[in-house]
Amino acid sequence: MLVLVCALRVPFRISDSVSAAPGPAMFGTESSLSMFLNTLTPKFYVALTGTSSLISGLILIFEWWYFRKYGTSFIEQVSVSHLRPLLGGVDNSSPTNSNTSNGDADSSRQSVSECKVWRNPLNLFRGAEYNRYTWVTGREPLTYYDMNLSAQDHQTFFTCDSDHLRPADAIMQKAWRERNPQARISAAHEALDLEDCATAYILLAEEEATTIVEAEKLFKQALKAGESCYRRSQQVQHHGAQHEAQHRRDTNVLVYIKRRLAMCSRKLGRTREAVKMMRDLMKEFPLLSMFNIHENLLESLLELQAYADVQAVLAKYDDISLPKSATICYTAALLKARAVSDKFSPEAASRRGLSPAEMNAVEAIHRAVEFNPHVPKYLLEMKSLILPPEHILKRGDSEAIAYAFFHLQHWKRVEGALNLLHCTWEGTFRMIPYPLEKGHLFYPYPICTETADRELLPVFHEVSVYPKKELPFFILFTAGLCSFTAMLALLTHQFPELMGVFAKAFLSTLFAPLNFIMEKVENILPSSLWHQLTRI
Repeated sequence: MLVLVCALRVPFRISDSVSAAPGPAMFGTESSLSMFLNTLTPKFYVALTGTSSLISGLILIFEWWYFRKYGTSFIEQVSVSHLRPLLGGVDNSSPTNSNTSNGDADSSRQSVSECKVWRNPLNLFRGAEYNRYTWVTGREPLTYYDMNLSAQDHQTFFTCDSDHLRPADAIMQKAWRERNPQARISAAHEALDLEDCATAYILLAEEEATTIVEAEKLFKQALKAGESCYRRSQQVQHHGAQHEAQHRRDTNVLVYIKRRLAMCSRKLGRTREAVKMMRDLMKEFPLLSMFNIHENLLESLLELQAYADVQAVLAKYDDISLPKSATICYTAALLKARAVSDKFSPEAASRRGLSPAEMNAVEAIHRAVEFNPHVPKYLLEMKSLILPPEHILKRGDSEAIAYAFFHLQHWKRVEGALNLLHCTWEGTFRMIPYPLEKGHLFYPYPICTETADRELLPVFHEVSVYPKKELPFFILFTAGLCSFTAMLALLTHQFPELMGVFAKAFLSTLFAPLNFIMEKVENILPSSLWHQLTRI
């Protein structure tokens, strides 16, 4: 204890010499230190703080560059890799291991195709739903980019090279390219004046009908016209490339009409009828998976609470060779959570551990969150919902909105499911600390999703960019240290006398409790013993 007190005495005496006026010192060392400090000029302090600020700035620049390139802090990496083993700690999942595979992660990220925009299987009706929102709020729920993508889809599926042979189809070919909604609607009426045109009825049902009931009537008229065209083209589909293209177009028109009719039934409360129509459509056209009708079917079956049928559909489409979606991943998680969520308690689980069924549910939630991390914020109502766009970006915010808009009620219906999701979803990113660089069950999270989502979603919506790179502590600390030392250098240069007074007051205040303790120790110990210890 005495040795420790003696070791600490020199800094205390330095503070005394700084805070007190120059005078005779007790010891030669203290006198020389006092003389040295008194001879220092403000330029020395400016140089000292400026140098420390420069060094801090260089460290900050290097840390920022290293973090941007490798996704982790260099100081943290060195600490975990070299200092922790010396202290006896071992971390098998240290950032070093993740950084050594950065080349593999970069190559895998390059091999992954760019962000592909998909048609929203559950997109709303423009006239009956999107336009109603505009009338009430004055806001546009669809962006021009989203509507342009829909126009391209309509031209791809509803037109072909032989449209010039039928006057109504020739008019509709121009109508799909019109940007003005009223011009499109006028062209559709003009086509219907010539003949019953299925695509004209589709356009009116989508954009002119102001209610779902009106849209359903127009789609039924489109179904009659579409079936007759389909039967005629089916008979001559093998007579040449032109007839094959026309038959492909008529098939797309027929599938689209039946799918939208099923969605009308679902929206009007005839859910069982909608399920039957979707099942028949999937049996009749099993190869047309591009419309993702199974996602419409899953939502309708969840509304009926036919969980066994939902599991049967998932068993068919939740395959490793098929592209995943938020609907598939989160529906699978909901079914597994349903088995344990009503009795799940985080306190009890922490005491006794997770049961096998609870572990399966948690793993399913982690799998779903890794695929699309934006969904839980909408399901847990941590972020407000908006109308889903007509196109979505898989693993993006747009897909999360489209899923939560229709499936939030299904999660609320299962007792405890949202509670289980709330307790477990953030654990996904403890398993994958850098989801932008590597993945656990899926390929790394695409970087381009934020840009694409901003083009798909309206301007009044705050795009979710979770997960995002968090700045390491050392970068924030270095930035603060650099700013603080630069400010001290500037103040010392501008106000040297005032900063000197402030420094003396700060040091005296800082060492006041320790000086008090030292005075008490000096009073207790004999002066001769204290003199011998200080000489040592």
